[in-house]
Amino acid sequence: MSNLRNQVQLIGNVGNAPESRNFESGKKVCSFSLATNEFYHKEGEKIQQTDWHNVVAWGKQAELIEKYVDKGKEVAIRGKLTSRSYETQSGEKRYVTEVLVDEILFLGSKENTVE
Repeated sequence: MSNLRNQVQLIGNVGNAPESRNFESGKKVCSFSLATNEFYHKEGEKIQQTDWHNVVAWGKQAELIEKYVDKGKEVAIRGKLTSRSYETQSGEKRYVTEVLVDEILFLGSKENTVE
């Protein structure tokens, strides 16, 4: 049961072209937004609710995302939630919650699960 702690699974569409950065240490990070949709009916009308998630991948997953993922592509991800804060140049403190990718599955294509 301990492996159920802080685990997130999402299926959605990539909202923007993934952005990659390389560090002097040789590590690579890739980030993008992911849109997930829910549908419900209200007064006989079908309503779509879209939630946006910040997604971050490191290492091998970052390389694969950079190579195979474009805006609009449907993907399934498994990872964990992380939170961090930073200070803007004007001194304002900002808080960010992100999904840190452990596994990604490229949907709608011949690609397989990558771990």
